[in-house]
Amino acid sequence: MDLVTIIQILDSTLRAATPLLLACLAGLFSERAGIFDIGLEGKMLAAAFMGAAMAYVSGNAWIGLLCGIGASLLLSGVHGLASITFRGNQLISGVAINFLAAGLTVVMAQSWFGQGGRTPQLVEGARFEPVTLPFAEALSGVPVLGPIYADLISGHTILVYIAFACVPLTWWVLYRTRFGLRLRAVGENPAAVDTAGISVVGLRFAAVGICGVLCGIAGVYLATALQAGFVKDMSAGRGFIALAALIFAKWRPWYAMIACLLFGFLQAIPLRPDLLEKFVGMRINGQLLEALPYILTVVILAGFVGKAIPPRAGGEPYVKER
Repeated sequence: MDLVTIIQILDSTLRAATPLLLACLAGLFSERAGIFDIGLEGKMLAAAFMGAAMAYVSGNAWIGLLCGIGASLLLSGVHGLASITFRGNQLISGVAINFLAAGLTVVMAQSWFGQGGRTPQLVEGARFEPVTLPFAEALSGVPVLGPIYADLISGHTILVYIAFACVPLTWWVLYRTRFGLRLRAVGENPAAVDTAGISVVGLRFAAVGICGVLCGIAGVYLATALQAGFVKDMSAGRGFIALAALIFAKWRPWYAMIACLLFGFLQAIPLRPDLLEKFVGMRINGQLLEALPYILTVVILAGFVGKAIPPRAGGEPYVKER
């Protein structure tokens, strides 16, 4: 296997891992504050549609990004009201959001554009274009390091770099700031936080809001960077894969990145089945290769749920003592 082929696979891995990583970090903030959110899938889907629709109408990808984030935040607000304000069942609220987004995006797309539940194809300006990093062309001729920098590290859209920059930023916020300390404390012992005079409701809504922003970026990435428009159910279970990666990572940012890269690699393998055939010495069914991320999701949920310990107050509505 030559270096060019390896770089191509790793390049596809980074692109496939980006929406998973953003959704995984979104769930990390929410669940660290004690709010379980299985509605990541629905928020990504809503953001993908709104981002693609507004990017097409305006011809500007950044306007699409803002509108996609807005759609995701709206659903996050619904989840926050149901789970925090009205102390409803968090799992049911998340399921409802997924169903609402799956149906509403198709209806709105058909009503708006009349193309069978999809948006028109996005053209230049309405899509995020690859970014060439400094000195990429000059270093491309350098053996080994040149192709790695020019073809693997450089050449991605700005949203890919934002996603991976969010990993150290998330670590710093959670473990090196007062806000992060309070957020983690809310997920472990909200009564103690309330006793200290800190608003449990405010912190949980802040976490849900951050979750909405990150899910919005993930959804818009799908429609305006990874693809050129919205299609029905284009999130394709990525929200649930992100939840599996979060459990596998035990709610830690750096481990979450590694887990998402693993899932991204499994999604990149079907793009080059010939390489896997050479490695294992036999032909593997293409549908089986495409199912690998979902198989791993089931394995992780079955084998790690009992071993990974979530925040102690996760999933439990907080009732203030009088």
